Amino acid sequence: MNAADTAFVLVCSALVLLMTPGLALFYGGLTRSKNVLSTMMHSFFLMGLASVIWIAYGYSMSFGADIGGIIGGLDHLMGRGIGSEVKEGLTIPHSAFLIFQGMFVIITPALISGAFAERMKFSSFIIFTILWITLVYAPVCHWVWGGGWLSKLGCLDFAGGLVVHLNCGVAALVAAMIVGKRKGYGHRAFIPHNLPLTLLGIGLLWFGWFGFNAGSRLAADGIACNAFLTTHMAAAIGAITWVLAEWALKSKPTTLGFASGAVAGLGSITPACGYVSVNAALIIGAVAGVICYFAVLCKEQLGYDDSLDVVGIHGVGGVWGTLATGIFASRIVNPEGADGLLAGNPAFLGIQAIGVVSILVYCALATGIILFIVKALTGLRVASEEEEAGVDTSAHGEAGYNF
Repeated sequence: MNAADTAFVLVCSALVLLMTPGLALFYGGLTRSKNVLSTMMHSFFLMGLASVIWIAYGYSMSFGADIGGIIGGLDHLMGRGIGSEVKEGLTIPHSAFLIFQGMFVIITPALISGAFAERMKFSSFIIFTILWITLVYAPVCHWVWGGGWLSKLGCLDFAGGLVVHLNCGVAALVAAMIVGKRKGYGHRAFIPHNLPLTLLGIGLLWFGWFGFNAGSRLAADGIACNAFLTTHMAAAIGAITWVLAEWALKSKPTTLGFASGAVAGLGSITPACGYVSVNAALIIGAVAGVICYFAVLCKEQLGYDDSLDVVGIHGVGGVWGTLATGIFASRIVNPEGADGLLAGNPAFLGIQAIGVVSILVYCALATGIILFIVKALTGLRVASEEEEAGVDTSAHGEAGYNF
């Protein structure tokens, strides 16, 4: 066991946890004032619910002994066999690895909640989350990070482009389509009620993302430093290119555009940050800012109501970042990684594409089935009059603001 590595991973775990309150602020500011608490409650409640699921059986299903490349065994139910012993292949305690990975399972369904903000029943959200973590997150996590079939194939995802961003983006698209549009969507303006809150949220997200990405090295070394550097530069240029794109198209550079572009850059560099150079990171982030902006614009033409742009930012960003890993990855940066297309290995890009397609299809089908089950059990939406009055008062009996 290495004390420096252990301290590094524990600090990074706390940083990743901070991202969920940051997301709550980011999302909360983007909603209407009558729904700010209900939107933020999704993220905060998951800090409790997802944590309990993770220790009970989620970690075991994700990182337990491999069963056919599909799912982990139940050898770590309720944290069994996990203590201060060193995690095999690492230099940190098994318990530190468990808690670090547990922070990812908190924020992933929290990201999905942005797609159905302002209209889903809280009880339905809880049931959906339990089923989704069990049937989607845990298997996909095992495939990519837990020794499953994609990891055996050679698919790489340094910090969550597939497991977190593509996974949540696909689920968000399916949820937005099945839950349906907000009342009045397309006929009235849905204007963010508190952009300063959103900017505070992106500040916390950007700060916490260093733990998300650099911490995924699970050691305090040069590769972690590279992940830290590439993460920051991709976010910086992603924010700039998003603002420039909207400035050129709509003649106004917006603060929301800067925040959204930063998230697009962060999400896109996530799978690649430990495998690519800083110059590649600048390209990945720059492209992400533009393509994610246009993906968000397309939702109106495609006819779905993704309330807080989860699909366009995280889904599209996750796809681009994963494929970009297949293009720009280099063993010079990380000898434990792979050479990508530009390093003379086009086959690796194909492997990354297999990862994208397989997770996209599985997540879409499984999420759709889960939502129809929840719809049959409890229904998905609040009543029309409750939606009109605001979910804060109807679901939680509270108001975000009392002047």
